[in-house]
Amino acid sequence: MNVNQPRTLKAMLAEAKDTSELMLDLAHAGLFYADRDISGEVLELEEEMSRLVHRMREVCLIASRSPSDAAGLASLLQLISAIEGIGNEAVDIAKIVLDKLGIPSELVADLSRAEEIVDRIEIQESGSLVGRSIDDLERAVEELRVLAIRRGGRWLFDPADEGVLRSKDVLVVRGDAQGVPELRKLAGMPPKAIPTADTQDLWELDRAIDTLVEMKDLSEVTVGLAYAAVLYNDRALAAEVSYLEDRLDDMREAIESWVLDAATDARNRPQLRGLLHLAVASERIGDCAQSMVWLIEREEELHPIIAQALGAAEDVVKLLTVGEGSPAENKSIDELDLRGMDVLAISRQGRWQYQPRGRSVLGAGDRLIFIGPSDAVEHLEALLDDYTEDELN
Repeated sequence: MNVNQPRTLKAMLAEAKDTSELMLDLAHAGLFYADRDISGEVLELEEEMSRLVHRMREVCLIASRSPSDAAGLASLLQLISAIEGIGNEAVDIAKIVLDKLGIPSELVADLSRAEEIVDRIEIQESGSLVGRSIDDLERAVEELRVLAIRRGGRWLFDPADEGVLRSKDVLVVRGDAQGVPELRKLAGMPPKAIPTADTQDLWELDRAIDTLVEMKDLSEVTVGLAYAAVLYNDRALAAEVSYLEDRLDDMREAIESWVLDAATDARNRPQLRGLLHLAVASERIGDCAQSMVWLIEREEELHPIIAQALGAAEDVVKLLTVGEGSPAENKSIDELDLRGMDVLAISRQGRWQYQPRGRSVLGAGDRLIFIGPSDAVEHLEALLDDYTEDELN
């Protein structure tokens, strides 16, 4: 967070969105590495989030002078509560590590097979990063993105604007399994081992592990789709969020039943608490996304600040359509330079495909939901030869 509290509601809402997403990234990274320092950052961010949310609610109450004002601000308050809820679930995930609830090593090993990982890296004086810019760093290490910097007591969500890196800066980065270790070396940090499963004395949990990994991924996709639905006031996207939230509900019930059966073996119990904790948190993240799109489904009036804030956030959501004859047509996702953007979903002939594989080939008329840095949007629009937004809806 910045030392000076954002003065506008738009700026505070954008910062709250960025903060909740950073909390979730750190919570999953702490779980992946069983790292108490990373998990502890989530709790520190929770305090800042609480202050930010309290201030936004104060501003909304002061601004409400009539029934018409109240109608618009009610939608804003609901979105604020949903963002706060995502942060709260990130805290619950962090507590799996901090409270030593236990988690199966097989789950951590499955998470390690993700295409991208998140890490917390503190720049050491002995490293080679002091005095280098963020842009220089991201060019030097392929497939790397700096999500935020903690400098002293401040969190900076626009790291590219913060000049050069300093000793003791703490970076939160996302990258592939090659890029992140390379950055740790440049920063003067020791290597960190990628967790593996303990194959001795395995118990029957493969299906539960697969379900939990899918729940984690779906919960993140659901939030991204919810932001897109709100930004574009799109009822079709809102319906997709509701569908995914129902799937998360079913998955949680399956995990609960499995845990009850597995608990009869005393050897399993130390790991079951954390496993169940993660399932509940992932399902509740879906609930938060559902509460956002409830506004769209009920055709509630949306305050204009919502769209402005979502467009100003560090990670923006963009809905684009592949134009006929565009550079992206007949190319796979892996062949495209997306400038740090991730593809959350593709709609083809009215059906959505979530978290598409890199080898998925794009065709004219495909609708894609991207999430990532705002400075990549102009490049993407040129790449996809984007239709106007009026044509999208």
